[in-house]
Amino acid sequence: MKLFKNILYLAEPGLDQTAALARAVSLAENNQARLTLLQVGEPPRAGLLVEHGTLEAQDRMAASLEALAAPWRERLAINIEVRLGVPFLVAIQEVLAEGRDLIIKLASPETGLLDRLLGGMDLQLLRKSPCPVWILSPRDRENYRRILAAVDFDPWRPELENDALNRRILELSSALALADFAELHLAHCWEPLSEDMMRLWSDPDDAAKIADSVNTEHLRHQEGFERLLHKLRNWIGADAYDHLKPIPHLLRGSAPETIPELVDRLQFDLVVMGTAGRSGISGLIIGNTAEAILSQLKCALLAIKPQGSASPVTLPE
Repeated sequence: MKLFKNILYLAEPGLDQTAALARAVSLAENNQARLTLLQVGEPPRAGLLVEHGTLEAQDRMAASLEALAAPWRERLAINIEVRLGVPFLVAIQEVLAEGRDLIIKLASPETGLLDRLLGGMDLQLLRKSPCPVWILSPRDRENYRRILAAVDFDPWRPELENDALNRRILELSSALALADFAELHLAHCWEPLSEDMMRLWSDPDDAAKIADSVNTEHLRHQEGFERLLHKLRNWIGADAYDHLKPIPHLLRGSAPETIPELVDRLQFDLVVMGTAGRSGISGLIIGNTAEAILSQLKCALLAIKPQGSASPVTLPE
């Protein structure tokens, strides 16, 4: 299965990018994809001397990228690009102009957030890129041992469960787990929507009724999870599914609390998740909820957008 065709690696100057680029090269090789290395410098302020210095800086950036790419030249054709501007804006404009289908980069350091993986530029990419964004951890392994796919569905409306976003998340996670001989885990979060309200308005004698209601909701989510696992078997094939033996985690609680806790407890190397969901669903992963999860992760992250996602970034006229 070819996951990507046109990969953009956004260089993060000042950091050791050897392992990050090695993964980008391996991904491009396995997918027979194009790989472009992009570094973005600050544009000149004003004046000829400043502009001359900027040209020299661009030459230095290009030389740095060439040195970074040199060990891989015999294995893969790698394009080099140096641009001026705001890095996340330039990267997204590259996606729009050149049809890039993945942005991959090393996590940006963030002063004062030593335990957080995602820096400000990374969050801007995750919010505004129309294509998947893969943020690599500085502690990335050459091969992942454990991958977590976070999925969302509405057990009360099973006709919506075969949605494109869940399928994309699961197919990508499965392919990456197979390539790295990694464990594949699936997580779905649920919260009993009616429990607090029932406790507020019920008599103490209604405890059994409340417990039955919560149990019914739990069973619905469990059945929905089992249906999704069955669909995954059909999507990737019985042989691949039986080889992976995906491990499901049905988590009671809010996604921003339960997913980071699971990631820390089981030491996942990569989380694959969507950055949007459907409104009105328990365990929703959307907007601020997604960012609340992402900002707590200390491992690599592959963020998937729904098909046809638009970006607020536009191409320059």
